Amino acid sequence: MNDDQHRAAAWQAQSLLLGYPDDRLAGHLDLLHRVTGALDAPVAAPLRRFLAHIEATPPSDLAADYVATFDHRRRCCLYLTYYAHGDTRKRGMALLSLKQAYAAAGFRLSDDELPDHLAVVLEFAAAVPDTGRALLGEHRAGLELLRLALRDGRSPWSDVLDSVSATLPPLGGDERTAVARLAAEGPPGEQVGLAPFAPPEYMPQPRGVQPQGAHR
Repeated sequence: MNDDQHRAAAWQAQSLLLGYPDDRLAGHLDLLHRVTGALDAPVAAPLRRFLAHIEATPPSDLAADYVATFDHRRRCCLYLTYYAHGDTRKRGMALLSLKQAYAAAGFRLSDDELPDHLAVVLEFAAAVPDTGRALLGEHRAGLELLRLALRDGRSPWSDVLDSVSATLPPLGGDERTAVARLAAEGPPGEQVGLAPFAPPEYMPQPRGVQPQGAHR
């Protein structure tokens, strides 16, 4: 595989691993092992660690940890536009813009998926690498804050974010400044408590998106 194919394969694997860990995840494990075996070490090594964690963890415990991590911690939000726009009207427009970009590329979402969920963005990047890479770059600061928050919380999903980061260029000076601002201030308009990440019409089902098998 060339570099673009390696990145696309990595993004597809990362997408599967960042979806809600339902029964279908077990059916993908052999494929995920084969894919990671073909990737470069900086991208593959953290994915192998996470796969080992999945195989050593009872499915019910894995699912409960996913919900506790991503549904109950604002700084571990998987919805990327939240980091840039928080609980503001601008987030609705950003979601609409993403949907339009997906539609223009022929990429279909299911009814219960939000376009800014990281698993969905990664699946799109795997299918449409040039546009997908640009989208990931636009949300680089939020991705880094998510990665650091997961690492600080000693979450096993930090390995998946380490792998995502390894597919992207290093943070530039402006991006480092943006990460520092987000870490200090939080997203725009952030409210106390478990506030919704978008207006009600944009909210997903409570168990999160399940991208495995979607968009086929």
